[in-house]
Amino acid sequence: MIDLHTHTTASDGTDSPFALVKKALATGVTILGITDHDSTAGWAEAITALQPQIQLVLGAEISCLTTDGISVHMLGLLFDGEDGQIQQMLSDSRDTRLPRMRKMVALLQADGFDISLEDVYQAAPDQATIGRPHLADALVAKKIVATRDEAFADLLHNESKYYVTHAAPTPADAIATIKSAGGVAVIAHPFASRRGQILTADLFQDLVAAGLDGIEVHHRDQNAAEQQVLTEIARELHLVTTGASDYHGTGKLNSMAENTTHPAQWEALEARASARRVVKL
Repeated sequence: MIDLHTHTTASDGTDSPFALVKKALATGVTILGITDHDSTAGWAEAITALQPQIQLVLGAEISCLTTDGISVHMLGLLFDGEDGQIQQMLSDSRDTRLPRMRKMVALLQADGFDISLEDVYQAAPDQATIGRPHLADALVAKKIVATRDEAFADLLHNESKYYVTHAAPTPADAIATIKSAGGVAVIAHPFASRRGQILTADLFQDLVAAGLDGIEVHHRDQNAAEQQVLTEIARELHLVTTGASDYHGTGKLNSMAENTTHPAQWEALEARASARRVVKL
């Protein structure tokens, strides 16, 4: 099984990189993508958990904004982790997350919610890239909501009055940086209607021109009809299709390998990288 989109405590997951690899092994995953938000900090620890039965695809999920303000997530896979340009982009994105979190907390406080920035830090693992899931966990800890999913559904979704955007590269800029670092670019859950904002089909032409390699089609936040449309777009534009769990550990419903990538699609995607960077024993 091939699961190319998962998260660890290096961003907003609840499993350490080591524990995540072990869980993937127990689930029967043979090729695992480590794609923390705007960070490669979990790579080294994940490698220490390697066994002959599993290979690692190292990458990151890069936070982007279109020119009209729609949030887009771009999976960068198989890029050179020592590339200075991509590490600078990831660092810049992480640096904008704290001011954004301060604003979101202030908006919640203004409406009477008993939540503080310190609560968010307490809910986040050490050295994690702070994001909305940690705010959600803080709201759960304060018993304002019952679950992380409830926090997103009621308070933290993209159309919420408490949602704040942050400075981020455009999808085209992110793709260009991934490609410059020798990697491949796959747009994550682009029709995720359950998240409140979706992309229009005509945007994909521009992304292909920028170098897009694939579309994450099979994802729990996209219904069957949306997945079919994305499959057709990928076919017309000669893009690879992937499937993945977007696993975060406890607090989200996503199960490891609940959606997977077909081996032939994975082979086509890996072939687009500038070098064979899959990590294996």
